[in-house]
Amino acid sequence: QVQLVESGGGLVQAGDSLRLSCQASGRTFSGNGMGWFRQAPGKGREFVGGITGRVGHTSYADSVKARFTISRDNAKNTVYLQMNNLKPEDTAVYYCAASSSSGVTSSVGWYDYWGQGTQVTVSV
Repeated sequence: QVQLVESGGGLVQAGDSLRLSCQASGRTFSGNGMGWFRQAPGKGREFVGGITGRVGHTSYADSVKARFTISRDNAKNTVYLQMNNLKPEDTAVYYCAASSSSGVTSSVGWYDYWGQGTQVTVSV
């Protein structure tokens, strides 16, 4: 059974940093594209960024570019989202997702596996 489990969320102040982790189990995802999404109350699920399989190219939404960094440790079957200079508008539930393909896109439908999410709250 494939599982993605996010961790590392919490309550922080504006300007602080957090690192989210997404631990995969049930199969190896080293060759698969992995994405991070977020969903704020009353809003749709928004693409934050992603990292491709094999080569590990990253892409980011404009709203987080230069503040967030995605990386992966294939030996640990884990993907990370380093978030710096957090802003109140970053408050959301953050989800990781895995694709059956090596690529990443901003489309929710591209991804086949999802974690349960972890809450990130940024206060002013």
